[in-house]
Amino acid sequence: WDNHSFDTQSSIPDGISFTEFYDALEIQNASTKNFSSVLQKEVQNKMVAWKPDNSQNLIFDRIKSINAPVLTTNFDELIPKSMGLGFRKIKNTRFTDYYPWSCYYSDRNLSDPTQGFGVWYPNGMLKYHRSIKLGLSQYMGNVERARKLIHKQPENIRFEGKNQQYWEGYNTWLHILFNKSIFIFGLGLDQTEVFMRWLLIERAKYFRNFPNRKQKGWYVLKKGESSKTAEGQKFFLKSVGFEIIELNEYQDIYEDIWK
Repeated sequence: WDNHSFDTQSSIPDGISFTEFYDALEIQNASTKNFSSVLQKEVQNKMVAWKPDNSQNLIFDRIKSINAPVLTTNFDELIPKSMGLGFRKIKNTRFTDYYPWSCYYSDRNLSDPTQGFGVWYPNGMLKYHRSIKLGLSQYMGNVERARKLIHKQPENIRFEGKNQQYWEGYNTWLHILFNKSIFIFGLGLDQTEVFMRWLLIERAKYFRNFPNRKQKGWYVLKKGESSKTAEGQKFFLKSVGFEIIELNEYQDIYEDIWK
């Protein structure tokens, strides 16, 4: 903010989301050519030097051992760095660095995203700075792209084929969302998470239309969280088919549950 704004701002005030904060900055610099890319490149440059401390490997080694895919809402490369994973892409797919949704990190090549362990990046990956989603307007671009893949004919919204190899999102991480049980931890998923919450709504609609294809969902949080929005968050998650698991301590989530 200090680098690009004509206003002084020491913190993000209440009443504006973190994503909208980036949009406010972009509005001020609307006349600057490719300003979104400038911000994304700055974020990339700050994160690229980050180094893992390997404490997360208790979690990810366990996930790898059961050959399950990972969807991370982060941009950084700490998981692949800590595990020595290579960059890979599903073969024979169209590519855009704005939405590298067929790209992943793994120790193996996958025939499709559901077929084994890989780390996927719905909100953008550090390798491609223009994929990094910062502002709300950019996340709405995610929604628009996903909607075209999920509903090829928007005026005739149906969900046929999401478990088949011929639907538009088959070679992207979206295929995981519609064809795997989802276990969420370490993600606030509050009302500002527009993209992810919308996807969970679409997932729930799909399972309602095709109950024989229904997958499970779990959301883990620390018991006694005092957030003002916690009850609404739980209500939302239950409405989209997730079971709420409340554990006593953060250690139960990040260490003990994986042992």
